[in-house]
Amino acid sequence: MNKTRVGIINVTGYVGMELARYLQQHPHVELVSVTGRSAAGKRLGDVFPHLAGLDLTIQTELGDVELAFSAMPHKESAAVVAPLVERGLKVIDLSADFRLKDAGQYPAWYGFAHPQPPLLADAVYGLPELHRRQIAATSLLANPGCFPTGAILALAPLVKAGLISDDIIVDSKTGVSGAGRGLTLGSHYAEANEDTTAYALEGHRHLPEIVQELTALGGEPRVTFVPHLVPMARGILTTCYATPKETTGREGLRQLYRDFYKNEPFVRVVTAPPHTKHTWGSNLCLVYPTVDARTDRLVIISCLDNLGKGAAGQAVQNMNLMLGLLETAGLEAPAVYP
Repeated sequence: MNKTRVGIINVTGYVGMELARYLQQHPHVELVSVTGRSAAGKRLGDVFPHLAGLDLTIQTELGDVELAFSAMPHKESAAVVAPLVERGLKVIDLSADFRLKDAGQYPAWYGFAHPQPPLLADAVYGLPELHRRQIAATSLLANPGCFPTGAILALAPLVKAGLISDDIIVDSKTGVSGAGRGLTLGSHYAEANEDTTAYALEGHRHLPEIVQELTALGGEPRVTFVPHLVPMARGILTTCYATPKETTGREGLRQLYRDFYKNEPFVRVVTAPPHTKHTWGSNLCLVYPTVDARTDRLVIISCLDNLGKGAAGQAVQNMNLMLGLLETAGLEAPAVYP
């Protein structure tokens, strides 16, 4: 069986380098081209020693590939992706540029007018647990954001079943790598270490993504989303709060989740509150549903690696579906612990 030739646009960011790590040991694809403006002309292994096993030079332009991953920043990715789609390539975009179906939301949340509105209708939102069939048939895949992946997977069974009121609270804690590899004051060691802070209280740009997907499941959710930065390299722990329409027992709630995710290879309904280290370096999302017996409020916790199921791992999962491969191919390794 010939391996599919794939490439990564902007391998020099955290998501790009994590993609390379996953693809290096994938049994059915071959990473043949990587680009990066800041390190063009350098050997990939010289820039990232842990990827020295890949005999590649970082280029300015993508080579001859059959599927491309774009790890460009939002606003920049759409201009790169559109010509590739026009050429007939399969493309997985890891920016936010094709996640929202309403082009009118981009100026408000991302600060730019979308340059390719017609492509938004063609792009498939790449959450396999909800859109597996559409993912397998598309040539343009919008890989979900890290926060939305955790929040949507935590809430989807309840929203789909119509069991909760529209008022939902999503509280997320994220590691510093979620801010990207670029230098900012808030991600400096002396600033982030031994410190925790909430941010984007006026509205995080991942909020419309969460609302869009939950709305598609049913109802008109009103979501309050507050992210927090915590002093760790990677990982997201999300706690969702919702009010049930009627009294819900703890065991019935857990059975609902077990049934909803029973055939999902990368979502595990766990019996104890998960830790971010339980998913570190993997494509897993752990979900823990419970009930606050004093208030009858539902509390759903999800946990994932923001660079794994929250980005690169999920992109590889989507690639497998788009290429007709075993969905778990290249993603079987367990989490790294401790």
